[in-house]
Amino acid sequence: MLRKNKPKKRRLPTIDEFLKFIPKRAELEWSTNKEGIVEIKMEKFSSNLGKSFCKIIKKENYFTAKMDKYGSLVWKNCDGKKTVKDILKIMEKEFQKEENLDQRLILFLQQMNSLRYINL
Repeated sequence: MLRKNKPKKRRLPTIDEFLKFIPKRAELEWSTNKEGIVEIKMEKFSSNLGKSFCKIIKKENYFTAKMDKYGSLVWKNCDGKKTVKDILKIMEKEFQKEENLDQRLILFLQQMNSLRYINL
C-alpha cells in the first residue's frame, strides 16, 4: 500500500527564537487618541459585493479596533527594527508591577500575526 506524503507539521519556535523575531506592522491606517491609545482603521469587506452592501445600507466599510495600553505600546514598537526581546524590555520598564509580560506579549503578537495586523 502506498502512503501519501503527509504535510510536515510546522515546528513552533522556541522562546529564544521568538524573542529574536522582528515584528512589523502591516500597512494599515492608524492613529493615537488623546490618551495615547492606538486606534486601527480596518476594512470590513474587501469584496465588491460587501462594499456595495455597505453603500446600499449607507454604512462605512470600516471599523476601528482600539488597543489597550499594552497593545498600544507594542503596536507603536512593531516598527520592523526592534526585536520581540527589545519590545519586552520596553514593556518591563513601562509596566514594572505587571506579571507575565513575556507570555502576554507572545500571545498578543501571535494573535496580531494571525489577524495579519503584523508580520513576524
